[in-house]
Amino acid sequence: MRPQLPARWTPARLAYLTLGLLALALGLVGALLPLLPTTPFLILAAFAFARSSPRLEAWLLAHPQLGPPLVAWRTRRAIPRPAKVAATLGMAAGYAVLWGWRSPGLPLAAGVGLILVLVAVWIWSRPD
Repeated sequence: MRPQLPARWTPARLAYLTLGLLALALGLVGALLPLLPTTPFLILAAFAFARSSPRLEAWLLAHPQLGPPLVAWRTRRAIPRPAKVAATLGMAAGYAVLWGWRSPGLPLAAGVGLILVLVAVWIWSRPD
């Protein structure tokens, strides 16, 4: 016989919990690897935890290192200046790697460059 989950654990809630845990793991890995972003994954984790586990959401928002950028995003849609700089440098480094390893043709290089510039403009348009 298959064990039954409590009624409050719906498939949607389990899916959000799984998404939140995966995003949290990627965010923590991103804190260690320079080219993997941290904050977007943590924002996704907080979003998913809000729909699945209020306890994990509260823990994440109250965390001394991880919480402040998330609270700033939720309250003011703000991105701290160091995060803006890190994101911009990470995108530039990724673009340099694209050129160094792949030598892309002009259409691909221009397309990727345009996307990165648009993302950087959006990031820098957010309040600090």
